[in-house]
Amino acid sequence: MWGGGAAARALIRTVGRRRAAGDNHADLSFQAGLRGTLQDCNWKTQPKASSTLPVPLSEMRSSMLTVKRPFSTSRSSVDPKEIKKFQFLAQKWWDEEGEYSALHSMNDIRVPFIRDTLLNMSSNYHLGSPLSGVKILDVGCGGGLLSEPLGRLGASVTGIDPLEDNIRTADQHKSFDPVLAERLQYKSSSLEEIVEESMETFDVIVASEVVEHVADLEMFIKCCSQVLKPEGSLFITTINRTQLSYVLGIVVAEKILGIVPEGTHEWEKFVPPEDLERLLESNGFSVKTVNGMLYNPLWGSWSWTESTSINYAMHAVKSGAQGQSSPTDAPSETESKQHSATAGTAV
Repeated sequence: MWGGGAAARALIRTVGRRRAAGDNHADLSFQAGLRGTLQDCNWKTQPKASSTLPVPLSEMRSSMLTVKRPFSTSRSSVDPKEIKKFQFLAQKWWDEEGEYSALHSMNDIRVPFIRDTLLNMSSNYHLGSPLSGVKILDVGCGGGLLSEPLGRLGASVTGIDPLEDNIRTADQHKSFDPVLAERLQYKSSSLEEIVEESMETFDVIVASEVVEHVADLEMFIKCCSQVLKPEGSLFITTINRTQLSYVLGIVVAEKILGIVPEGTHEWEKFVPPEDLERLLESNGFSVKTVNGMLYNPLWGSWSWTESTSINYAMHAVKSGAQGQSSPTDAPSETESKQHSATAGTAV
């Protein structure tokens, strides 16, 4: 839900003082310093070993049946502590200068990333409504910041969020546009709660700034696989677990300057891209693209970068019915590299 790169806004105060003192090189020195930090930062932490639970005999017998059953949802991927954090911000989703300003500006790169990737995978699209006919599930949709622009591209979007106040905000905002009212539907629900009724229903799943807040990431990915059609696409944006993300996202933004409410993020729940890639591949996905994302607090804008030290975006495709993705639908390695090279704009 939160853009971890937005924590870097803490640095703007220092630059602002230099500009007020007449230093005309403050903007350039800030950008050069931030880029240099990202290039020099190679810190990594060892992934924690995930614990495993004994499998009951009844579940072992059930797994041997040929009938496809939804993943067990006796546990929940929703963290009650996270719900409390965002309860107080439910009315502020559409304040472009407020707590969610970084997510508003993130649309400038994440929406084209989703759109262009899907268009590269299909030759059948409509001018003016390039995503017409595409069924998208926006998990952790909040107030609908990402659901609405995807709906304007012609997609049929279902947004889910466990917080009812968020859904009320999303419903109210979409009502201002009759076109969106027809293309968007929102539901107060967790992902696992819709698995049984939505088996292999969606062409695309979007989980943007969500996975760093879930209680059980493995179950979350399994549920994504359950509701996604074979050869469907999963788009994730999230925060890496590095020392740099801890300093900018936790210490500076939350504890020192209080720009982000203290306790918004838990560094231990940040997800390294290599860990997320392994988890996706173990659940029948093939990771196609991993792009670093960089937030510039001076201009309030995002751009693509080679470094994944703080924020990153990932695109994965679910295996087909026969266990393989269709070669005609999936982009070639050359196409993926070309898209990664041209997706961003200079800071």
